[in-house]
Amino acid sequence: MRLPKRVLLAVGLLAFVPTGASAWPADAVTAISRDARKLLPRSLSRLLGEREPQVLDELRRFPPDVSRALAGDLPGGRLRPETVAALEAQADRVIELLKEGQVSQGVVRLGGLLRIPADLCDPVLAVGAEGWPPGVTREYYALFAANLHRMPVVLDDPEALKLSRNGLPAMWQSLVERSRTQAPVIRTELFRGGRVVDHRQLDYRSPAWAVSSIAYSRAVTATAATWLAVWRASRGDTTRVPRAREVRPQDPGSALADDRRPPAPEAP
Repeated sequence: MRLPKRVLLAVGLLAFVPTGASAWPADAVTAISRDARKLLPRSLSRLLGEREPQVLDELRRFPPDVSRALAGDLPGGRLRPETVAALEAQADRVIELLKEGQVSQGVVRLGGLLRIPADLCDPVLAVGAEGWPPGVTREYYALFAANLHRMPVVLDDPEALKLSRNGLPAMWQSLVERSRTQAPVIRTELFRGGRVVDHRQLDYRSPAWAVSSIAYSRAVTATAATWLAVWRASRGDTTRVPRAREVRPQDPGSALADDRRPPAPEAP
């Protein structure tokens, strides 16, 4: 029996992405979490930071049925109503736990919501029905992992940090649409003349490098926005929110080459 291309692609994505883990490299997921915490109220940032190991475990336990729904929708560029409902149910369960006073469990589950914006911001998962030539995703993630410490983190959408819980579905859908527009750039840069391009041939001047950097900042901002919207709905403390630092454009030859090593592991 022949399966439709959409089904085959979803199965391929699920085979590529281990159950309960996003397609981003493991170091990137940790870095997204830590950078997103910098945009949160001090109290919430501390609560998540103190539970980082448990949050990372929660990410690996993200419900497989929701993961399958995401994998099936991303190639089409549109989240189905039932997928949105499943994502909202994850957020609403966190709100229930926090309102019931189960703070530790609620905060860990809150941290696990990172999986939603992380997947939606990954242009690799948003490829269309044509899929990826063998080896392209390997080289893209290798390019990303090799340069993560050099990528500047920018606030992708300041207004997103003010969203209410009800505003999350629209933001999540916008992430899918933006990721879809970036997927062709990866193909163009990493598959030329019928051959896969070695990521070591590319640097910060490559459009593929730019895509990975923009996608990372988008994931950081969307993660913080998701956490904040759910935290507000739980009536959590929203005081002492850090202010983003405004910087002026600089010569990319110097600014982008700066070394931004991942932060050291935090004490439990």
